[in-house]
Amino acid sequence: MDWKIELIFIPVTDVDRAKAFYVDQVGFHADFDSQVSDELRFVQLTPPGSACSIAFGTGITEMTPGSQRGVQVVVPDADEAWRHLHDHGVDATPVDEQPWGRFVTFTDPDGNAWTLQELPPRDA
Repeated sequence: MDWKIELIFIPVTDVDRAKAFYVDQVGFHADFDSQVSDELRFVQLTPPGSACSIAFGTGITEMTPGSQRGVQVVVPDADEAWRHLHDHGVDATPVDEQPWGRFVTFTDPDGNAWTLQELPPRDA
């Protein structure tokens, strides 16, 4: 049986600010934005090439804004990812070289932390 992660909730304080950050600066695709009621708004975004999306809004999670600290995304090129973030005004760490990969980290306006990893070459 396959188990596939398809949606990760990101707790934010300002939905419009978060959407602009993730779409305009980070480069995620805006899939869905629905104001269901005064108490419920659901926004879904997907990183380019990903089968897993993120969601935020109002009335959809009880997590404290900024408390999501463990999302890691695999990218083909850490230098290119850093350049993209930097060129779009995202404060990202320089590429961190480790034996298990190359890493770039950044936070969204609420402090939710992201790690981007370029995997090391695999022996054939």
